[in-house]
Amino acid sequence: MKNRALQLLVQYAQVFQKCLFPRLEQALGPLGNTHRQLVTVLGLLNLEAALGWQGRRVGRRPHSRLSLARAFVAKAVLNLPTTRALIERIQVDVPLRRICGWERVSQIPEETIFSRAFAGFAGTELPQRVHAALIEKFEKDRLGGHISRDSTAISARESVKKRAPVAAPVFPKAEPRRRRRKRGEPKAVIDMTRIERQATGMPLAEMLADLPRECAVGTKTNSHGRKETWRGYKLHLDVADGQIPISAILTSASLHDSQVAIPLATMSAQRVVNLYDVMDSAYDCQHIAEYSRKLDHVPIIERLQRGKGLVPMLPHQAARYRERTTVERVNSRLKDEFGGRFVRVRGHLKVMAHLMFGLLALTANELLRCCT
Repeated sequence: MKNRALQLLVQYAQVFQKCLFPRLEQALGPLGNTHRQLVTVLGLLNLEAALGWQGRRVGRRPHSRLSLARAFVAKAVLNLPTTRALIERIQVDVPLRRICGWERVSQIPEETIFSRAFAGFAGTELPQRVHAALIEKFEKDRLGGHISRDSTAISARESVKKRAPVAAPVFPKAEPRRRRRKRGEPKAVIDMTRIERQATGMPLAEMLADLPRECAVGTKTNSHGRKETWRGYKLHLDVADGQIPISAILTSASLHDSQVAIPLATMSAQRVVNLYDVMDSAYDCQHIAEYSRKLDHVPIIERLQRGKGLVPMLPHQAARYRERTTVERVNSRLKDEFGGRFVRVRGHLKVMAHLMFGLLALTANELLRCCT
């Protein structure tokens, strides 16, 4: 990390320890470790800038969206399973309530207000914008070594979207047979696979719009060689050195990991500069490797040869490949410590917002850990 970003993080940590925490303890009483962690996370996120100015409206004064956003960050930091558990904790925890912005218990909104506010945050992609601004502030000037790429299963409590029934075949007039493509002639767009279309230089917005997002059934082989099945989604992550999440995309659980590699690489390249792209055998594709080289990166991809198993890497490549454990640790921390296992909302937008609030807390936590 360059000196400017590192010095800024060190200044934040010193201000928290020497100035902010003593004053907060004078006003709120003794603070626990979770209170201190929440204060430091909120200090880095700067939710006020993302929410903007909320002027006075005609009619009844609305509940503070800033306090509600802080509460959802607190839900991720405290690893609470439901919004109801969050409200009950805020009612009895005076420091937590005042950190969120409510002085009295009577000021805490009802659960329905929390739900409507969360739907608004999900619709405007508030946590995604805050995360992008956080990476822009602290990671853009950093020359990263490795970007580790992987996905993790996200179980959801919703039904799988049924496929539309296949209509009866209609036999139109015989169309002229398409001309056979000559050797060396480029493929037509209609004949390209999704990865081939992505590699031709599609804009990032079109890549993301082309990915399926509905709830589906996913299957993968675990580390013991057994197949596991879940219903829900799949979260794809790019993680930099220091276990700092850079980019995240949520897709259907049935989508193969390789279909999201190029959109993730494009998104991460717009945010940070790195040298190596580290991926497992699920990303073993010529188009993915070539696209990584176009970004001036060195792809290190585990190769799986049919009938022979894994292809041994060169010693220097194997040493680089061991850095891929950073993304696995981030996936574990997101689920075990920041609410990734407690998905109680439905729909792609809300599930992504829930996971991104956890990623916000995790990212801020790892950034501060880098300077201590």
